[in-house]
Amino acid sequence: MAKKVIIVDDSKAVVAMAELALGEMIGSGMIEFKAYLNPLILLEALQNESENFDLLISDINMPELNGLELIKAIKSNSKYKTKPVIILTTESSNEIKIVGKEIGVTGWMVKPFSDEKFVKSIKMVLGV
Repeated sequence: MAKKVIIVDDSKAVVAMAELALGEMIGSGMIEFKAYLNPLILLEALQNESENFDLLISDINMPELNGLELIKAIKSNSKYKTKPVIILTTESSNEIKIVGKEIGVTGWMVKPFSDEKFVKSIKMVLGV
């Protein structure tokens, strides 16, 4: 069964690059890929259980709700507490990484990212 990977990023270009990088995994049926440009819409879908994921990839700097606030809200629900989350952002300070780790972030990737490293990280986190 395909693992569901959700990316939330307000940049359509980043979403397109991620989808392109994961093209082989999507095409083979290894993963199902879904994108959200607005973190509030994703949060609402998760809260009303119309959405679910095996891996969440999130930007930090987004309007209305930043990625760390989103993850904190998601991780407060026991259903998602152990689900892996990868941050994909331009932020790389140790302070912000510590905050991410404290709220349950699994991994951290800095933009711009290489397709190889991106795919390798996702395969490792999903165990595929």
